[in-house]
Amino acid sequence: MNPLKHLLARRALVSALCAAMTGLGASAWAQSQSTGPTVKLIVGYAAGGPVDSSARVFAPVLSRELGQPVIVENRPGAGGAVAGNSVVKSAPNGLEIFYAASPTMTISPHVLKAMAFDPLKDMTPLATILSYANVLVINQNQPFKTLPELVAFGKANPGKLAYGSAGMGASNHLSGELFARRAGINMTHVPYKGNAPAMTDVMGGQIQMMFDIVGGAKAHIDGGKVKPLAVTSKERNPALPQLPSMTELGIRDYDVGGWYGLYGPLGMSAEVSQKITAATARALQDPELNKRWVDQGYVIWNAKPADLADRMRREHALWAEVTKGMTFE
Repeated sequence: MNPLKHLLARRALVSALCAAMTGLGASAWAQSQSTGPTVKLIVGYAAGGPVDSSARVFAPVLSRELGQPVIVENRPGAGGAVAGNSVVKSAPNGLEIFYAASPTMTISPHVLKAMAFDPLKDMTPLATILSYANVLVINQNQPFKTLPELVAFGKANPGKLAYGSAGMGASNHLSGELFARRAGINMTHVPYKGNAPAMTDVMGGQIQMMFDIVGGAKAHIDGGKVKPLAVTSKERNPALPQLPSMTELGIRDYDVGGWYGLYGPLGMSAEVSQKITAATARALQDPELNKRWVDQGYVIWNAKPADLADRMRREHALWAEVTKGMTFE
């Protein structure tokens, strides 16, 4: 080739590669350079929801740390149980990992008529990812403006407080049930087909309140469409630092939140499981990933697999207590 043409061709190639890196972003570029078999993060909910969205942000960073391609695959159904069961039945080679949301592991066993696997016995905890809280929000035009005023109203008007949820047995349904018990009031639960229609009715005044994940409610709070009263976690949430927790406001033994974690099937070798655990711990230190998640109201939960197992057992027992005697139809 003519030397000048060769030089121009090399410059064009370099330019194209730079443009590709800029367009993909550093983590996606790193993923494109990964080798080895593809790892699937199995998500138990439809694309576009909070669990799916967080998994898709996480996948390229995990890919970089594993040195293998990582993709997200959605297998929705039965509150995540369909996806969990498929991972339980998969080969224990680390190529199918359950990107689990806590309700599947701690609530679904108590509200589904039949669950094909036992989260406490049939999976290998691999890594913690995130924790999150719900926030109690109310319609702006209520006679109560604080949590103590809400509790006082509830005690003076049994059954007249109505709260919405994403459906029977949803985590925000049970957050409300536990709150009512701890506060000593009687509330009416109004189930919806998802958080969005419930929030619409809170804003419109058809119901007075609901518990919603911080990341989902924050835009409505910032826009003045609903009023927040408290977060459900024991500690305050970094996305709403001025908002007190239920515990701070006198609701004892109330520490309710959720989390995402990684699980594999039983029978995984120590080498495979430890590789995934270590890669996840490194990925969670990525500053861009941290900022993106924290801005959405999440808290990075970089702990050990044993901590994941312990938290799952505690919350499994809590929701067993709360749901005892309840019907979910």
